Amino acid sequence: MKKRSMDMELSPESSKLMFEGEGGSYYSWSSPVLGDAKVGAGLLVLKPGGFALPHYADCSKVGYVLQGEVGIAALVSPNGDKTEETVLGLEAGDVIPVPSGSTSWWYNHGNSSVDVIIVFLGETANAYIPGQFTYFFLTGARGILAGFSTEIITRAYNINQEQANILAKTQTGFLIVKLDPDQRKNIPQPHQNIVNNWVKNITKHLPDIRVDKAGTITSFTGKNFSFLDQVGLSCSIVKLEAHAMLSPIFTTDFSVQVFYVAKGSGHVQIVGLNSKLVLDSKIVVGQLIVVPRFFTVAIIAQAQGMECFSITTSSRPVEVADFASNRSVLNALSPSILRSALNVPPEFVNFFKGQMAKTDVLIPPMN
Repeated sequence: MKKRSMDMELSPESSKLMFEGEGGSYYSWSSPVLGDAKVGAGLLVLKPGGFALPHYADCSKVGYVLQGEVGIAALVSPNGDKTEETVLGLEAGDVIPVPSGSTSWWYNHGNSSVDVIIVFLGETANAYIPGQFTYFFLTGARGILAGFSTEIITRAYNINQEQANILAKTQTGFLIVKLDPDQRKNIPQPHQNIVNNWVKNITKHLPDIRVDKAGTITSFTGKNFSFLDQVGLSCSIVKLEAHAMLSPIFTTDFSVQVFYVAKGSGHVQIVGLNSKLVLDSKIVVGQLIVVPRFFTVAIIAQAQGMECFSITTSSRPVEVADFASNRSVLNALSPSILRSALNVPPEFVNFFKGQMAKTDVLIPPMN
């Protein structure tokens, strides 16, 4: 059953196909709640040889590699007199921040049938369309070079009209193209010596929380991945075992949380303004949920377990608090205050605090 409060629709969202070509496809999410929360999401699928043309966007985001072992990406950020291209190798589990305005390209270097799939989650506070990423392509049929007049191109690059037409119009593809064998041979190789400064594998990182028979939570913030400070975001992987639960949590600052279901399925509830249950729904792989600031979310995995990639719209969130564990805000209250707040006997307060003392933010299935 789904409920609404204050005209806020938080139902899980599935992506919509925005582009499909020989080299791959791109999917996007679009809903009022994304716009209201000023967050956005997209999914890039690159077939072997697929090449996402160089582009920049109007917002910062974090990419998470869902699938693929031989992906390549490059970032070019203007840096005074020295503008350089940084080429990075990508594999499943990698997290790569992409600052707004930085130019990037993406490529699947594989020769097998395995696609490289990357989900992007980010903030859109300064975007042209709140809730959506707007891309600006340097080349291609809808590229910036093709948009200017021949006079501008010839004068800007000191070339003749024929050369200007070659420069601006030879690439007729859009967004994603498939490279031919000769082009594939000349793709730059990753810069191995700097990769850890720009991309980190969150699935190989030591979990921050591990609970037997419940799962793990692993987080990257500006503290342990400084590049995230440039995009103003932090991210986490929540892995729940079968029927395990993520205890009700909320952010204690003005951050918004976005969850993407990478594997499995589960049941999600969100409690919002005036303590109303604003979402009570099943959520499956490929769907997205948005948790507005100060709203509280809880998730229970179904039989096959569940894995979520999430972002928080702060690179160094003040705290993510919960209601049910040994570290919960309720457990921190003194017994007399908790007794008065709940209007229960002292014996129940002792029992209740004892139960919270036994649990963590991840809760195993009930026996």
